[in-house]
Amino acid sequence: MLRRTLVALFVFAISLSASERKPLVTAVDSIGITVSDLDRAIGFYSNVLTFEKISEFETAGEALEHTTGVFGARTRTARLRLGEEFIELTEYLVPRGKPVPIDSRGNDRWFQHIAIIVNDMDQAYRRLRRFKVEHASTGPQRLPDWNPNAGGIQAFYFRDPDGHFLEILAFPPGKGHPKWHKPSAKLFLGIDHTAIVISDTETSLRFYRDLVGLEVAGESENFGTEQEHLNNVFGARLQITALRAASGPGIEFLEYLAPRDGRPFPPETRSNDLVHWQTRFLGSSADEAARQLQQARSALISTGVVKLPDQQAGCRKSVVARDPDGHAVQFVER
Repeated sequence: MLRRTLVALFVFAISLSASERKPLVTAVDSIGITVSDLDRAIGFYSNVLTFEKISEFETAGEALEHTTGVFGARTRTARLRLGEEFIELTEYLVPRGKPVPIDSRGNDRWFQHIAIIVNDMDQAYRRLRRFKVEHASTGPQRLPDWNPNAGGIQAFYFRDPDGHFLEILAFPPGKGHPKWHKPSAKLFLGIDHTAIVISDTETSLRFYRDLVGLEVAGESENFGTEQEHLNNVFGARLQITALRAASGPGIEFLEYLAPRDGRPFPPETRSNDLVHWQTRFLGSSADEAARQLQQARSALISTGVVKLPDQQAGCRKSVVARDPDGHAVQFVER
């Protein structure tokens, strides 16, 4: 139902072409994850994955309610850094949301993860095993050399304590951003991208490329036993499209060409539910973002543009919406 509604809304009534439109965003600021226990989540990301906590704050009031669409919300949020990239972990003290469905699969359209770059896959996997993390892949996979865009990449999916999917990724020479190949004594280097499962690449490109203003950075079609065991989806065949802003992590589309039985984003999902991830974009005008989102008939999570009363969140205006498949995106103005 949500999928049909969003696709109907995203038959874009946008009058300007992408070439005529000024990008709404200048950077991807952070990736937000709703968690059930902030202290436990901080411990996991800090102790296991070596993120550094930058700040922590508690929020309540009308601005939070209008931003999240959750009445009576009170939250604790921690901002963490790995390398040059940031995540924000948010616990809803009240009201408590629903857990991640225990039968979540890699091709369900509420799937989202962050890809953490490591400088040694074997060592990183041993560390995760030592901390007894929950597997999502059967084990680390090396993508085959016949795939020119993905060959030689090593990857492994696992889960955090709330069941959120995460990925560690190692690029071979000549692939990935040059910064991932600089000598470093650190095992976990930073976040390359956040990946989202989508239903149709062209529809998502109209949103993220033509409306938001990201640029396509690469494409690949991945299949075979390595991809199946990475995603833990039998018969997996994916169309993968990478997009980037001027700075910050990329956005990676995962369209499952097969199997096509991934479940749609639950229409009743709210920001306090643990399937809620939120990609935060920085831009020059939250009002302009809201205007273009409304013109495109995007579904809003916030009640509109919200003026934030303080600088704890690092911004003064915000609007939160859903992409064509239901993933949450936040446009903020500093």
